[in-house]
Amino acid sequence: MLVTFKTDAHAGVSMYESVALEMVKRMGHTPTVPGAILAEDVPQALRLLTASIQTGEEMLPEEDSDPDEPPVSAANRARPLIELLTAAAAEDKNVMWDKASFYN
Repeated sequence: MLVTFKTDAHAGVSMYESVALEMVKRMGHTPTVPGAILAEDVPQALRLLTASIQTGEEMLPEEDSDPDEPPVSAANRARPLIELLTAAAAEDKNVMWDKASFYN
């Protein structure tokens, strides 16, 4: 399953569920779908996620891995979400996540 993070300040970001829930945990929130972060809490979530990424280049789980492709680091997987959180913090917007929908 894919999970999409959304905010009014940035385009949506979709990730495999296992990776998305790991990012949610790193932001200091309960890894459930759906979920949300109020605008006032977005800067703290951004700080926590960024700090957890800066501590190392560990790999995150991937649901559809190709053995011929190199693994992707947590920092590279987090980059789009960090950009979304940065935009949300700058514009004081909430962040939400839910199962990805291809019909909206």
